[in-house]
Amino acid sequence: MRLPSYVCSKKIVIELVETTRPSRNLLEIIKEMKKSQYRISINSSMLDELNPYSKDILEQTDYVKVDFQKTDKNVRKHINKKALATDTILIAEKIETSEEYLEAKSNGYSLFQGYYFSKPAIFSTFDIPAYFTSYVEMRAFISKEKTSVNDIVEFIERDPSLSYKILKLINSPANKLKEKIYHIRQAVKQFGPFEIENWIYVLAAREELTQTSNVSIDVAKLCLTRGKLCEKIGRLRNDQSEKIPGYFMTGIFSFMNGLKAFPIEKMTDSLPLNEEMIQALMGVQNEYKDVLDLAVAVEKAQWKIIGDICKKLEIMETDLFKLYAEAINWSNRMVVEDICYL
Repeated sequence: MRLPSYVCSKKIVIELVETTRPSRNLLEIIKEMKKSQYRISINSSMLDELNPYSKDILEQTDYVKVDFQKTDKNVRKHINKKALATDTILIAEKIETSEEYLEAKSNGYSLFQGYYFSKPAIFSTFDIPAYFTSYVEMRAFISKEKTSVNDIVEFIERDPSLSYKILKLINSPANKLKEKIYHIRQAVKQFGPFEIENWIYVLAAREELTQTSNVSIDVAKLCLTRGKLCEKIGRLRNDQSEKIPGYFMTGIFSFMNGLKAFPIEKMTDSLPLNEEMIQALMGVQNEYKDVLDLAVAVEKAQWKIIGDICKKLEIMETDLFKLYAEAINWSNRMVVEDICYL
């Protein structure tokens, strides 16, 4: 088997699915791929004791995917021991409960996939916390056309907690500043109102997702990634700068609505969203909804839908996936496990 020479092998992972039959020939192909610097991912079924090539294949493997719905704890324990002994990265797939997620995390898994990370948690009552609405009002105030630097600084400094959190976020190692930012006026002048707006929403989304609903850091990252991807897509195809923050907000609120089963009508009544955004969140097709649908399709790897929407929005798929990688990197910097700089 040969792949085109122009393909950048270092950026490609070759996956051997569970229906792949192990053989001497397969092992030789894997070795050839490794020499060409491709990374190899295998299904845990390859590590079956009856497979005479399992040890040799594992030595050439970079990732092992373990289906939590098709394996029991004893089987997983056996797989974990084998894989971790060779420094192979474990991927937990089809994680559907918090217990499965915690089990995987405590047993050395580094990557996770499954319904657990986006399924709704049903609540009998609905409320948007006061601090969240406050953040949204602040962002709406800052985004006004004639708002001066003095107005923005005064508005933020009225809330000591918000001032502290913004300064802590700005001075986090992720931003690699040459000099520390010591006060809000300095932050607004250096980064501009638009960046301050986005940081306020990052703070709001992160607190709502991680503090009030016991949602994992990984889910908070997914929420922020969707918001940032929507913003980047909007920026790519729309020069109207006043609309760009709306894409970010649409992405964030769509995720929170799906995750917590918020009644969308009550959510929109409580927040200062424009009519187009409200319509998009309620499922009406418009510019915001097209961008949101594309971001969700990327999350789910729905290739046909991605192709169709890219064609409709006149976006190159290569540009889209570059934006997605940038959004993931950004959300990883915004939410750091154990030490959250937000």
